[in-house]
Amino acid sequence: MRKVTCSKDVVEVLRSVWSDQIEYREEFAVLCLSRANKVLGYSFISSGGMAGTVADPKIIFQIALKSNASSIILVHNHPSGNIQPSEADIKLTNKIKKAGLLLDLPVLDHIILTSETYYSLADEGVL
Repeated sequence: MRKVTCSKDVVEVLRSVWSDQIEYREEFAVLCLSRANKVLGYSFISSGGMAGTVADPKIIFQIALKSNASSIILVHNHPSGNIQPSEADIKLTNKIKKAGLLLDLPVLDHIILTSETYYSLADEGVL
């Protein structure tokens, strides 16, 4: 199992498995981590259109709980190439973060990928 210690590590893991649709279709994934930040697995939660996708918190936590995750990292792509989080991205992150606190399953980061670069809400102090 690969250990992740920073957003760059997470991006490397997910770029290796992300679909070739990164510039055409928005997709949302969750990365499940052990207490030692080793990758237990990942799952694509949803796939949408060019301008959005639906990420259901119940499905995210179902996957995290079934994998015995100690923490999770949220990831989605922006086909537009704009790495800035939208208002909806921030609201969803905060909603999932609050639920994670109740379950003792912290959200460590939410990363927005593009084909060229990425944005980490944790690195930027937004999380």
